[in-house]
Amino acid sequence: MSTTTSASGRIAALLDENSFVEIGAKVTARNTDFNLKQAKTPSDGVVTGYGVIDGNLVYVYAQDASVLGGSVGEMHAKKIAGLYELAVKTGAPVIGLIDSAGLRLEEACDALNAFGEIYAAQAAASGVVPQITAVFGSCGGGLALIPTLTDFTFMEESKAKLFVNSPNAIEGNSTAKCDTSSAKFQSEEAGIVDVVADEATIFAQIRELVCMLPANCDTDTSFVECEDDLNRLCDGIENAVADTSIAISMIADDNAFFETKADYAKDMVTGFIKLNGATVGVVANRTAIYDEEGKEVEKFDNALSAKGCEKAASLVNFCDAFEIPVLTLTNVAGFKACKCSEKKLAKAAAKLTYVFANATVPKVNVVIGKAYGTAYSIMNSKALGADMTFAWDSASIGMMDSKLAAKIMCDGKSADEIDACAKDYEALQNSIDAAAARGYVDTIIAPAETRKYLIGAFDMLFTKAVDTVAKKHGAVL
Repeated sequence: MSTTTSASGRIAALLDENSFVEIGAKVTARNTDFNLKQAKTPSDGVVTGYGVIDGNLVYVYAQDASVLGGSVGEMHAKKIAGLYELAVKTGAPVIGLIDSAGLRLEEACDALNAFGEIYAAQAAASGVVPQITAVFGSCGGGLALIPTLTDFTFMEESKAKLFVNSPNAIEGNSTAKCDTSSAKFQSEEAGIVDVVADEATIFAQIRELVCMLPANCDTDTSFVECEDDLNRLCDGIENAVADTSIAISMIADDNAFFETKADYAKDMVTGFIKLNGATVGVVANRTAIYDEEGKEVEKFDNALSAKGCEKAASLVNFCDAFEIPVLTLTNVAGFKACKCSEKKLAKAAAKLTYVFANATVPKVNVVIGKAYGTAYSIMNSKALGADMTFAWDSASIGMMDSKLAAKIMCDGKSADEIDACAKDYEALQNSIDAAAARGYVDTIIAPAETRKYLIGAFDMLFTKAVDTVAKKHGAVL
């Protein structure tokens, strides 16, 4: 696909036609050191303004690499910080299009202070208006904090570079060995990037995301008229219990699912759907990925990993900040057991536990497969505050697999006795009926009826209000 590399061209490609209004077009650099005044700095290397996406007001800035490499100086930063101030006042998202050489060396301390002003503006806007960045060129050093301070990050697949330290500056590494600045590394290994694509696709995906999200934490303008059948059956959804990205699409209005961080921690699926025209955030365990022909191409443990917990926690935390209801599809039997995951697993699991328990938005859980042990408790269980819990009639809830439990309880006994114990344990402790009898499941449903039950539950929870303990904020990060 063709690309538009100019700052103004990128803004035009993103927004509705002829809707952009530029702010601060005449601003130029004030610094005169190192003959900077001799160089022309139109707009000081960043085009800022506002426009609309499908009628939704957004604020946009795009760095201009043709002006001093798009480097960030005093006035450059003031324009971006001023845009954030307007966005917070009016309650509209901010979209940043990044293509910059980084800190402007000619302005030294002024430029360094400028970075701090952008960071402060982003921090102040966090949880107030959605923030989106797309990296099209270089985004290195201190500039790399800008996309990571935002809610969603997009990255051009071939030319974009995102890094704190250049790959060649990392001891024992080089670009040829491992390009840590590449979109592939940042999306698959670092988990910073939500979408990797060409420029045209990125603009289309940002437009889709903006229409999914509320304008701010107080006003939700994302409701749309639902033309899909509210009682539509999801025939065959039980076949997607392993690849929940497919199951989520089947549940959603018009089968539309916007997946976030799709290349990172693939054992956990996160993203947004519409149910009866309202946006819902989704978190789901996944044990396999199927291709378009239905063939299994990747397989994962039926367990929570550290990366998966962090990915899910990020999505739930965003949803709670912007009053977006949360849906979970649970199919988990334990925790991932490996040295690498063990380093961060307890902290990551605690973080996921905290955000689910702390979230006051409507929360609905559907147990679609196994739900065993502490891992199940973490996945939006009744104990953590799920408002409604459904379970497929084929699911099971309990402490652990019945055969393993029997081996522990009947240690030293015969194989026949262990088998009999396992059968009893399955009926008494792991069955959905047993969980429902104790109030841990509200309704047992047929998989095909999942969509209509979810729509009914979220409609019922629309007016949910929670009084919380007065405090400044929690301390779990």
